[in-house]
Amino acid sequence: IKLEETELNGRSNQSVVSEFIFLGLCDSWELQAVLLVIFSSLYLITILGNIFIVLLITADLHLHCPMYFLLANLSFIDLCLSSVTTPKMITDFLKANKTISFGSCMCQIFFGHFFGGGEMVLLVSMAYDRYVAICKPLHYSSIMSTQMCIRLVMISWIIGFVHSISQLAIIIQLPFCGPRELDSFFCDIPLVIKLACVDTYVLEMLINADSGVLATVCFILLLISYSYILLTLCHQSKDGASKAFSTCTAHITVVMLFFGPCIFIYLFPLNITWVDKFLAVFYAAITPLLNPVIYTLRNKEIKIAIKRL
Repeated sequence: IKLEETELNGRSNQSVVSEFIFLGLCDSWELQAVLLVIFSSLYLITILGNIFIVLLITADLHLHCPMYFLLANLSFIDLCLSSVTTPKMITDFLKANKTISFGSCMCQIFFGHFFGGGEMVLLVSMAYDRYVAICKPLHYSSIMSTQMCIRLVMISWIIGFVHSISQLAIIIQLPFCGPRELDSFFCDIPLVIKLACVDTYVLEMLINADSGVLATVCFILLLISYSYILLTLCHQSKDGASKAFSTCTAHITVVMLFFGPCIFIYLFPLNITWVDKFLAVFYAAITPLLNPVIYTLRNKEIKIAIKRL
């Protein structure tokens, strides 16, 4: 009897679920066919748009400055972030059984938080670049040197990695032995952790605190930076302020589009299925598309560089 109890306890401490099942965005095959065309087109535009920005900034010598160096890195992260979940979502529109292996699910969680956390920090770096350019223009070239730009990008990657690996280390050790249906189209911690066979209340609080601290700190730094920038612009000449304000407006728009869904997914979840799915789609598929569109349409230097091609 003791031997049997030991074996049962040993099994209960292991993850016996080998795969998860996605319920997807909808049940209708007709609607899924429409969504297949829409999201395939959006993903293609996202990939081509972000690659175009990276190549344009790399090739055009007039764009070899800190702001566009950071913008190229943002486009690269958006390219990677959209590729974490969107291809799987597109292929699942063609399948009746939308499954994902346990290992692939953990990979989605890791890379989703890796690129997402890195983008948060990179947006702060871009705000700092604009702060120095507008509030301390005479010291801009000395502060925003090539070495500083590389450091800022490296810091964003490092923080993204530390954030992601800390999240993964918590969830990968949980036992999954019962339900395996996820009412979504990709693996994310708030949904996956609910399928664990143990009480995860404390772990959920810990994970939310991890994501919450990173998002809150980044958002506060962004608010402070852009507040100083807007106050400075109010005291500048009309022509100089107009150009700087146009650039900052594009940055602020991207920040709001990125942090908006994050706030309601991780910090203040609404727990309304269709709202959660909408926010997840917006965060995973729409935001990486809007970034190149916003920067291309609102940035005069980018438009001029395109005309020089």
